[in-house]
Amino acid sequence: MAEQRRKLRIGEIMVQQGLISRDQLRIALIEQEKNDIPLGRQLVLLGFVTEGMVRDLIATTIGQESIDLSSVIADEDALSLVPEEFSRRHRLLPIAFESHAQKMVVAMADVFNVVALDQLRAMLGGEIQLKPVLAAESQLEEYTDQFYGYELSVDGILHEIETGEIDYQSLAADGIEYTQPVVRLVGALLINAVKLAVSDIHFEPEYAFLRIRYRMDGVLHQVRSLHKSHWAGIAVRLKVISGMDIAETRAPQDGRININLCGRQIDFRVSTHPTIHGENIVLRVLDREKSIMPLDNMGLRDETLAELKVMMTRPEGILVVTGPTGSGKTTTLYSLLSHQNTDEVNIMTLEDPVEYPVTMMRQTSISEVNKIDFANGIRSIMRQDPDIILVGEIRDADTATMAFRAAMTGHQVFSTLHTNSALGTFPRLLDIGVSPDIMAGNIIGVIAQRLVRLLCTSCKATYIPVDEERAILGLKSDSKQVVHKKVGCQHCNNTGYRGRMAIIELLRIDSKMDALIARRSPLDELRKLALENGFETLADDGVRRILEGLTSLEEVMRVIDMTSRLAQVH
Repeated sequence: MAEQRRKLRIGEIMVQQGLISRDQLRIALIEQEKNDIPLGRQLVLLGFVTEGMVRDLIATTIGQESIDLSSVIADEDALSLVPEEFSRRHRLLPIAFESHAQKMVVAMADVFNVVALDQLRAMLGGEIQLKPVLAAESQLEEYTDQFYGYELSVDGILHEIETGEIDYQSLAADGIEYTQPVVRLVGALLINAVKLAVSDIHFEPEYAFLRIRYRMDGVLHQVRSLHKSHWAGIAVRLKVISGMDIAETRAPQDGRININLCGRQIDFRVSTHPTIHGENIVLRVLDREKSIMPLDNMGLRDETLAELKVMMTRPEGILVVTGPTGSGKTTTLYSLLSHQNTDEVNIMTLEDPVEYPVTMMRQTSISEVNKIDFANGIRSIMRQDPDIILVGEIRDADTATMAFRAAMTGHQVFSTLHTNSALGTFPRLLDIGVSPDIMAGNIIGVIAQRLVRLLCTSCKATYIPVDEERAILGLKSDSKQVVHKKVGCQHCNNTGYRGRMAIIELLRIDSKMDALIARRSPLDELRKLALENGFETLADDGVRRILEGLTSLEEVMRVIDMTSRLAQVH
């Protein structure tokens, strides 16, 4: 009776949502009793609904995540851990495995099959955490055949390509089959990049070969060199899945890929650029799960975090984040916005382009097609009753004027600016054309930041710094304080570093600072007042992180100008 009530409840939900009529439900229940199969499958067989509709409805009803296996790229590591026979017997499919987190995502037709999950856990040794997601039964059968039936390693696929006949033009056709080796090769490169937490993937054609480089922790590393004959197929495949024109090879193009990798949705922003050896293609990896983090998890000092939260309580004014390209400004901005993203607040953004879609935020991409730029976009947003406005970047006088006008009319505005330091914000705004009178009283504060690589915890080594290093670190000449340096091991790909963190300087603007800004006071006076108020520079924060053993002096000097400290030594 309980099973009958569950079937009827799912059927009733479908009727209530308008997915099927009551007559269709009645027919399906009669046929279902004859065939003794689940109601959802019976509705699909009768052609009343699609499998995707049934899968998503059941997932919503039971509070589980669902997945469309047609949009998944198989994970070779996950498949290698689970034998095909075991997968077929228990009607499950491993689709992602994260070795560092010891976590596996498993697609199942019945996510409550505790016996199958227990046996899988026992087979894997009991240390791997399992995350079941709901998949359509027919898709499980189809994609088990595909994923287990074909080579998925980069080396294996390259061998297959080099020894077989491949029609690259067929890659552009609709309904492409997973059997195409180039399709699997691109998938393998993408999934490998996501596993390594890569921020950018570079495909760079040379005269006779294709160089593939990953940007890991802010530094480019070459990972593969392929014969140039492979590039035609790879380029076409990348263009097809990113929605570009495959016939256009002489003009730059932009596209976007959204695909399920490692058990989660990953976006790629794709850009092509013509060179003398062919099209150069770069993919920016946009992993929402790792890029949008809670403010409390950003690794800020308690004092800095408390100061930042106080600044955000100010209801109007501009909060500026500065730093070079790739310094994590967007991540910081989204962390600040997410901290305030509630039902009571209307957050609207103007970005070029929107990188991370976020629920409840009204996000707009700057577009020549839609005739929206930052200046007229702010004018439009002002009529949408916003509380908080994000302006992706203050680039010119018009954008700056509109951003400050929004701040002066009672809105909280977040934006970015390209300067080398927090104090460099004021001469930069003056250069753009913002008058001191408008700046004074309307800037909440400035965050300047850089990203430094974290030393690998598995291999970092201690040493006693030499005299010059001690002076840079502010240590006494007889100090026995040890610091850490990189070594390199298999856990960090022999780089000595694994992961990154932000080092920041936070400048809060008070009434005294406003008075100096209004008088066009020189930078030295602004710096003196800031230091009296407890202002700490990027170099100060970097030194603190070195002494904490989180990063190395070499790494901090790579991204921060330490010449002032060096000058004190000599």
